[in-house]
Order: sequence, then structure tokens, then C-alpha cells
Amino acid sequence: MKRTETDGGETEAQMAVEVTADVEITRLDWAKQFIDEAILAPVRIIWSDWRARVGTLIILLYLFMGTAATLLVETPHSNQGPAMLMPFQDLAHPLGTDGLGQDMLGLIVHATPNMLRMILAGGVFTVAMATVIGLFSGYKGGFFDRVMMTITDITMTIPGLPLIIVLAAILEPENPYLIGIVLTINAWAGLARALRSQVLTLRDEEYVEASRAMGIPTRTIVYEDILPNLMPYIMVNFVAAARGVIFGSVALYFLGILPFSNLNWGVTMNLAYETGGALYAFQSAHWLFIPMGAVVLLSFGLILFSQGMDRVFNPRVRARHAKFTGGEDSEPPAGVSSTRTTSDKTQP
Repeated sequence: MKRTETDGGETEAQMAVEVTADVEITRLDWAKQFIDEAILAPVRIIWSDWRARVGTLIILLYLFMGTAATLLVETPHSNQGPAMLMPFQDLAHPLGTDGLGQDMLGLIVHATPNMLRMILAGGVFTVAMATVIGLFSGYKGGFFDRVMMTITDITMTIPGLPLIIVLAAILEPENPYLIGIVLTINAWAGLARALRSQVLTLRDEEYVEASRAMGIPTRTIVYEDILPNLMPYIMVNFVAAARGVIFGSVALYFLGILPFSNLNWGVTMNLAYETGGALYAFQSAHWLFIPMGAVVLLSFGLILFSQGMDRVFNPRVRARHAKFTGGEDSEPPAGVSSTRTTSDKTQP
């Protein structure tokens, strides 16, 4: 591009990025555009992808089970019905009963809230630790990077399962949030290492260098220029951490390492195996396989949801599904019309 001076003393490069607005956007129009881009567009993307749609419906089912359903389904207790009632034989107990006459549907539903709390705590802890350490370590470099990566490497070398068992035996945690953190106590280290490697590449991109040249604070550059590019990968690892919490908690409850004070699908499976002979008697098999099915379905829903979220974080796909910014049929909010100079399209 030639740098020629205009009558006003401006260069063509300055004119190329000049944007003028015919009218000033109102707060209402700004709110409508924000809701469309931040909420409605992701919903349209999720609904257009069968994987994300199915995964979202499964997750919503478990959220319903963990909230409203606990008020609708009676808390399980002994002698709710005939012992070892098979599924689909009594409308009062559609999933049957266990050896103590407890309703299986109630056992599944009332174990869901604590499971969701553990998933939330474990997933957020893993992602938050890894994201903060990985992003700032990779971007800042130097002494801070060496210290953080040394801590990360030490954490990665500690065997996860023995550490979790020791902590569970010492702490005997009953709070589901604490259990979730214990189950992911060193799961963040691998993700932090991977994120740092990605940041080492992204920090040399032109738009990041431009932000640095403009004097934008490091925190803003990291969270606005670098983090959005890593969100699909972070979301996949959030789901991986969530699945790790599901399998880890069920396994430790099944083995009796975590206290039986909380309702959990692993506790139900343990009782089915220890007292019901579920592996050998067909009549009690549902006592074991129904909570197992709850674990598999939730894990499957999380996997499908994470696969669909890759498109949600893609800015081009999100722009195509936004009413005000995507496609030829989209129109800006009423009363808003923005124009650019013809030199915007000039390539250097």
C-alpha cells in the first residue's frame, strides 16, 4: 500500500481502518445484539449439530434429576416396596427395588446432586489451575515459567491413584466439593503443560504483537487474544476431568475407600455385589446394572457435548449463526447502519 498524504494530512493506511457510524447504537440495541451473539447464536449452533443436541439433552436430564426431581421422587429408605422387585413391573417402582426394598429410581435420582457437585468442583479446579498456570507461564516466560513448570513436572510424576487413595484415607471427605478436588488433585498438571506449549506459539502471532505494541495489559492480552483460541481444547479437557471424577468417585465408593455417608451410584453397586449377588443372580442384576447405566449415560452425554462445543467456540461459525452479524439475510439492529470507506478492502 502506498503511503500518500491526503489534504487533511492523513495517510491511506489510516483511512483504511476508519469506521464511521450513521447513528449511535442505543443501549437496547446493544443488549439485543449481545444476547444474540453470546446466547442465541451458541444455542442455534448446538441445536444444528446432532452430537451437541443429544449431549445437551442428556446433561439437562441429569441437571433435572439433580434439582427438581429430588423434590418429586421420594428419598429412598428400607421397605419402600417388595425386596428385589424387577424393573417395569410396578408403576410405583418403575426401575424396581433393591434387596432392602429401596426404590431404585430414588437411589439414582438422589445420588445425582452430589455427583454433579463433585463434577463441578473437579472440573473447575482442573481447568482453572491448568489455564492460569499454562497461559501465564507460556506468555511471560523467564523465571516465572521455570518455577511453574518445575512445580508442574513434580506434580505430573506423582502417581495419581495412590495419591488419591492416601488423601481419601487421611481426610475421609464427605463434602462432595472436597471429594471432587481430591479426585483431580494432580490432573491439572498435564493440561497446564499442553496449554503452555500452545501459548508459546500463539504469543508470536501478529495480533498479539499488535496488542503488546499498543500497551495493552498482559492480563487482557492473555484472556482476550490467546484464551479464545484455546477454549475448544480446554472444554474437551474439562469434560475429561469430569469423566475422571465420575469414574473415580464411583470406583472409590465401590471399593469402600470413600465413606458411605453419601448416596452414590458406587455405593449402590457395592451393596449389589456384596449383599445381593448381582453377578450371579439374574433377579438382582438390575441392582448392579441400573447405576452402571447411569454412569455410562452421563459420560456419553458429556463426550457428545464436548464434541459439539468445538463449533460454538469457532468465531466464524458463531458469526454465521448470529442474526445481526452473520449471513446475507442478517440485518443490524433497527436504526443502526455502519459504513466503511472503500479503502477498507485495499490489501497491502
